[in-house]
Amino acid sequence: MKQCLWPATFQDKTQRLGQVLIRHVLGRKMMSRVTAIPSHSTQQLLNFRLFIPFTVFVLHSHDLVYAQPAAPAATAPLDTAPAVTAPPATTPPSATITPQSGPPAAGVVKAAPTPAPIKLGQFTVSGYNRTRGESFDFFEGATGDGNYNYVGNLLRLGIGLNRRKTDFQFELNQPTLFNLPTDAAAPPPAGQLGLGASYFAANGNDRQPQGLFVQQAFVRFKGIGGAANSLRLGRFEFAEGIETTPKDSALAYLKRERIAQRLIGTFGFTHAQRSFDGLQLVRNTPAANITLVGARATEGVFQVRGNGELDVDFLYGAYTVPRARSDARLFAAHYRDGRSDVVKVDNRPLALRQADRENIGVTTLGAHYLTAFKAGGGTADVLAWGALQGGDWGNLDHRAAALALEAGYQPRNTRLKPWLRVGYFRSSGDRDPSDGRHGTFFQMLPTPRIYARFPFYNLMNNEDAFAQLILRPNSRFTVRLDAHQVRLGNVRDLYYSGGGAFEDNTFGYAGRPSGGSRSLASVYDISLDYQLSARTQVGFYLGAASGGRVISNIYPRDNNGRFAFLEVTNRF
Repeated sequence: MKQCLWPATFQDKTQRLGQVLIRHVLGRKMMSRVTAIPSHSTQQLLNFRLFIPFTVFVLHSHDLVYAQPAAPAATAPLDTAPAVTAPPATTPPSATITPQSGPPAAGVVKAAPTPAPIKLGQFTVSGYNRTRGESFDFFEGATGDGNYNYVGNLLRLGIGLNRRKTDFQFELNQPTLFNLPTDAAAPPPAGQLGLGASYFAANGNDRQPQGLFVQQAFVRFKGIGGAANSLRLGRFEFAEGIETTPKDSALAYLKRERIAQRLIGTFGFTHAQRSFDGLQLVRNTPAANITLVGARATEGVFQVRGNGELDVDFLYGAYTVPRARSDARLFAAHYRDGRSDVVKVDNRPLALRQADRENIGVTTLGAHYLTAFKAGGGTADVLAWGALQGGDWGNLDHRAAALALEAGYQPRNTRLKPWLRVGYFRSSGDRDPSDGRHGTFFQMLPTPRIYARFPFYNLMNNEDAFAQLILRPNSRFTVRLDAHQVRLGNVRDLYYSGGGAFEDNTFGYAGRPSGGSRSLASVYDISLDYQLSARTQVGFYLGAASGGRVISNIYPRDNNGRFAFLEVTNRF
């Protein structure tokens, strides 16, 4: 078992990953400038400890060739309105496409500014290209190789028309993956060793899969019974929890990063993502927002085919009350999975699960409350989120619950603008696989990486106590550091990972035995986000996990895991 969380081999792999990514992003012309540096100097610059500032410098130099305008401030005071990644449902959006349709990958405090749109007569053309190099040094079981690098590229291009009473949006998604690992999977219970293995398996064991499909194609009718009301029909992206966007920048961040997409989202971190086919009705008044959605999930996420629908759908309704210093929501959702041939993932014996061909029908009732207020010369914030579930888990009754409590503080007049936050999350696990009741909290169709930045776990049968520090030394640069102590909610249930249905023959979640322990892992990570211009953003993430007894039982050769990526997003 390795004693160091940052072995030299991982540094070497991260260095090689950076070289591959720089070549892919900059092309031959810019690489000729880099390779003109003497070899010994290049080796020093690309050393793991100097890799990030050097990459930012090279990419910034590349960006200056295009003379892009300077970006607006990356962080706003508490009492000013931030830029938002996705427009609130109460306002008819423009045709501009925004990366990931939700929280940024590495976790910036303020969403990136929207560049000026490209106009073709009455039409608006927009999109983005996101290139990310990812490096895994996963936990090690008896077989399989979880030490690998790969690159993913996502190009999204859309055209839209915005009129007074109607607008429409048509958007294509073109994901491409390079150098996927061929042997990053092991027999149960270890399974797939990191996301590279998930992409490889979902795309027919193709190391370089690429796809092209319709991400969005919808029409919106505006002014239905009120100037701010709307009805959207077709294929669209939807993220629960951000039906409105607070003007208060702290509340806007908390909704985007700590409330949104716990249950329904686009899984925007993946290179194929997810959409929904259906309708969305929005009624907005000065006092409240009502959002109703009925939709069916599409393919995508890990597989580069995203045109098809799944026999998985949901109904969702939310009543949101925004205030100057607070935000509250009541919501209800019903999830149905009609894929009777797919084996469910839970803690029952395999034979019982294979024999269970009944549908899943889970209803969730929940609420959230956010507030920010002056305290001791700074600003404090409090967050509460909770949900109760009932329904049918195949031929079992389903009863489950989850709760999140968080608090933070931002002192004033400090150079680094620190924001310290702490929180606790707990979701129920099943206590008895033979009692006819399923007690594991079910996440439905979430974006799991927002709440598990090293994505080897999710919020099912989970207990997570965390501390977080965000630093904003200048208007372009944000640093975030997290520390998590993660345990299972119930020792008799499984350790779960995954983000929901994405293909016909896969359930969408994986479950591994607890081994008689609740201790999953201690997770430490850091992310750096730099806004090079209004159109270009660089994100870096590095996470390390020291596995507890659960991980050690599943991966006996090494219970330490690492995950890193470098990402460049260019919007147009």
